[in-house]
Amino acid sequence: MKQMQIYAFDMNCVGHINHGMWTHPRDVSSRYTDLDYWVDLARTAERGKLDGIFLADILGVYDVYKGSPAPSFRSTTR
Repeated sequence: MKQMQIYAFDMNCVGHINHGMWTHPRDVSSRYTDLDYWVDLARTAERGKLDGIFLADILGVYDVYKGSPAPSFRSTTR
């Protein structure tokens, strides 16, 4: 019998699966650049006894964040 592993999945951006949901009052995906966001996710996954977290990386942002497409074009490398 094969072992099943269960992972949390998160994107390295504001939400894009349901476009515009990052504007919902309870959505915190706009905090993706904040270390506490990822620590909270890791703690939630640990409490749920998940096997790990899959972090999907993207180039740019899929939605217009805070009324401007500028974050989509800004380079993250320094």
